Amino acid sequence: MTTPDELEQQHTLSTATTRYDELRMRDALAAMTADAGNPPLSREEALELLALSEVVIRKAGYGRQAMVRSARGSGASWNQIGAALGTSKQAAWEAHNRWIEEQARQHELTGFEGLDPAEASKARGLAGRPD
Repeated sequence: MTTPDELEQQHTLSTATTRYDELRMRDALAAMTADAGNPPLSREEALELLALSEVVIRKAGYGRQAMVRSARGSGASWNQIGAALGTSKQAAWEAHNRWIEEQARQHELTGFEGLDPAEASKARGLAGRPD
């Protein structure tokens, strides 16, 4: 069985999305045209589709926080960032700060993944407080 952790190492966001779309389209066509020779997904493919959905969510989440950091670095306020995310400035700030702390913990656990102490400190400074 393929797990999200295995697939996450094999795919970029782009390749995971491409494969997810390919399987999802085949699944949809099979459901709509059962008599037209479009077989349903195999069990392995259905499980791969499910695992890929988790990979896409994870990778998009990583990118989201990088874009939040970029927006803050370019001078965007938390009010503007919250609006761009469709949420409040407080919710956007809290989510970003949780991400920073998770990245710092990841570095503590592994010694190399996530944000090292200096990077975490810099990220906290950039995040500041909600305006």
